[in-house]
Amino acid sequence: MIREFIEKYTPYALESERKTGISYLFILAQAALESGWGIHTPLYNFFGVKATKNTPMECKQLLVTKEITLKQQLKLPQIVTVKQLPDGWYHYIVKDWFMCYKSPEEAFTAHARLLSENKRYAKAMLYKSDAYKFADEVAKAGYATAPHYAERLKKVIKTIEKHLKTHKNE
Repeated sequence: MIREFIEKYTPYALESERKTGISYLFILAQAALESGWGIHTPLYNFFGVKATKNTPMECKQLLVTKEITLKQQLKLPQIVTVKQLPDGWYHYIVKDWFMCYKSPEEAFTAHARLLSENKRYAKAMLYKSDAYKFADEVAKAGYATAPHYAERLKKVIKTIEKHLKTHKNE
């Protein structure tokens, strides 16, 4: 599963790196983390990118997802359940609008554009060539609500690096 994902999607990550300078290892790792190594990619949304209120209906999809946050009150289209965890975090099961794409190429391109053009990630872009530091900064900027998001991303980056090193000469 990991090998197939890396082989299939590395070209898209490399193209995104070429266009934006963002490390392809970061891009590939975020796609892997957000999609479960490509298992959950509804309408090619590899990166868990949410739609905005201005997104046309034909470009968005309503999905069930989870949000983990310290905030007790979230404004979302539909909250299915909410549970407070022992550590003070809140675990929400929600329905929310997410982007849809026509192909992996479109998804990877849109993701790279989001990170490189959105002011929220301006500080992260200072570290775009360093997958690990970029992961820290993207997490600090609030890309995801999951606790320890940067650490999870960096673990996936290491997995990809290890795989690439192991299978380099095949």
